[in-house]
Amino acid sequence: MVSPSSTSVLTVRTLGPGEHRAFVDDLASRGGSASFLQTPGWAAVKPDWRPESIGWFDGDRLVGAGLVLYRQLPKVRRYLAYLPEGPVLDWDAAVEGGRLQAVLDPMVEHLRRQGAFGIRMGPPVVTRRWSAAQVKDGIADASVTSLTSLPPTEQHPTGTRLTEQLRALGWRPQAVEGGFAAGQPQYNFQVPLADASGTPLAEDDVLRGMNQLWRRNIKKAAKLGVEVRCVPGAATLDPELEQALADFHALYVHTAERDHFTPRPLAYFRTMVTALGADDPDRIRLYLAHHEGDLVAATIWIRVGSHAWYSYGASSTDKREVRGSNAVQWQMVRDALAAGARVYDLRGITDTLTADDSHVGLIQFKVGTGGEAVELAGEWDLPLSKPIYAAFDLYMRRRG
Repeated sequence: MVSPSSTSVLTVRTLGPGEHRAFVDDLASRGGSASFLQTPGWAAVKPDWRPESIGWFDGDRLVGAGLVLYRQLPKVRRYLAYLPEGPVLDWDAAVEGGRLQAVLDPMVEHLRRQGAFGIRMGPPVVTRRWSAAQVKDGIADASVTSLTSLPPTEQHPTGTRLTEQLRALGWRPQAVEGGFAAGQPQYNFQVPLADASGTPLAEDDVLRGMNQLWRRNIKKAAKLGVEVRCVPGAATLDPELEQALADFHALYVHTAERDHFTPRPLAYFRTMVTALGADDPDRIRLYLAHHEGDLVAATIWIRVGSHAWYSYGASSTDKREVRGSNAVQWQMVRDALAAGARVYDLRGITDTLTADDSHVGLIQFKVGTGGEAVELAGEWDLPLSKPIYAAFDLYMRRRG
C-alpha cells in the first residue's frame, strides 16, 4: 500500500476506471489486495446504484482509491454514498499516525459536493480473530452463545483504535444482527495460505490443517471419481462460459429451493463474470464438480492479488455421499495457492454459536477447513444532512 507523507494535505477527486484499475493492479503486483467490491468492474454488477471511482492524492501521487455507489433516496435528489469493504487506503498509517481525520475529510467533502446526505463505508480492517478449534468448542459448549463471548486468539490494536477514532469523528456503527449487517458481513471465515512471515504454505500443510472429516471427504471424492472443471470468466460470453453459467445457475436455484433463500437471476451472474472478467482475465472463475456426468456442486471463485474468495456455491441434494462440495472447495484452495493468494476467504458467518441456530451448519462446514473466524471493523455511517439521514434511517427500519 502507498502511504502519504505524515504532513501532506490530501485531496480527493474522481478517477477514470482505467486509473482505478491500474491502482488496484499495482497494489496486487506488490503482494497486496483490495476487496473485489472495490474494483471498477464491480460497478457494472450493481446497475441500480450510480458508480464513481475516487482517488486520494498526495500532490500528484495516487495513494488511495475507492468505488462509491450512490443510492438515491425516493423522491429526493440526494444520495447515500456507499463504499462496500472500502475504501482502499493505508488504514494502519492513518490510524496509528493520528491522520484518520485528515484522510477522511477530503472524501467527506467530495461526496457532499456530489449530493450525498450520508456516507456508509466498511473499512477492511481486522479487529479480532478466533481459531477453528475455539469456534468448534464454542458450538459444543451450551453456555457459549456467540463468537464474541470467546476470548480471541488475536486482538488487533489498529482495528480497536479505528473504531474508537471513528466514533470520536461522528461516524455511527451499523447495527449487526447475528453478525450480518445491512451491507457486507462483519464476521468472515478465512483460511491462511501463508505463515506469519508471509511464506506460502504447501498444499500438504493446508490439507493437514483441515479436520479429519474434511480430509476424508476430499479423499473420498477423488476415489469415487468426482471431477472438478474450472471455467474462467471473460469480458464476453463464449459458448463454454454461457453453458457453465447456465449449469451453475440451475444448481444454484435448486439449492435456494432446498435451503429456503431467494436466488439471484441468471442475468446477475452473466453481468458478474463479464464485468469482473473485463477488469482482469483471472479475476473470476466458475468451478463445476461432476460425478459420472452429473453436476453435484458448483461455485464461483474471485481473486484480487493475494486474496481469493469463495463467493457463491451450490450443491445437489442427490449424490451428497460423493462429497462434491468438499472436492470443489479443495480445488479452489489449491488454485488460490497456485495463483499466489495468501488468504482463502469463505466469506460471511454469523457470530451466533448456539447449536440449534439455523446458521450453525454453515459455520461447521467452514470450520472444517481449519481456518479462522475474523471480525472486521464493520460498516459505519456518517450523516451529512441529519434530517434526510433520519428519514432514510426510518425508511430502512420500516422496510427491514
